[in-house]
Amino acid sequence: MKTRSFKKTKRIALVAHDNMKDELITWATFNKTTLKDHQLYATGTTGTLVEKALDQPVIKFLSGPLGGDQQIGASIAEGKLDVLIFFWDPMEAQPHDPDIKALLRVAATWNIPVACNRATADFIFTSPLMHQDYEAILPDYSSYTSRKI
Repeated sequence: MKTRSFKKTKRIALVAHDNMKDELITWATFNKTTLKDHQLYATGTTGTLVEKALDQPVIKFLSGPLGGDQQIGASIAEGKLDVLIFFWDPMEAQPHDPDIKALLRVAATWNIPVACNRATADFIFTSPLMHQDYEAILPDYSSYTSRKI
């Protein structure tokens, strides 16, 4: 059984669609003290807004539609991110919807915590597991990678 280690200091990706950026900033500001204990990553504009609101450095990827969602997905697959907070807008079609679905699929594949709304983010951040080392069990996908074409 393979596992993935999450250290006490988590590497957290923050993403928000345009109509959800204010909600994410409000949530991040409310959780400012907790977020200071972690390393933050974000897509372009969201990262700039979070950095300003929290007065904390944020490692920024490209804007989501320009490839930032894919960069975050690749970082998850490489084991470089531990938590995904993605406030997406369920009421508005996104031109980069395939990228969004791919990002969520990668997060599920690598068994990392994902919050798509404030309530879920609150539950994740108030979990004792958020504040300690954690070993996540990785699903066994060997049957998918050993298939003959």
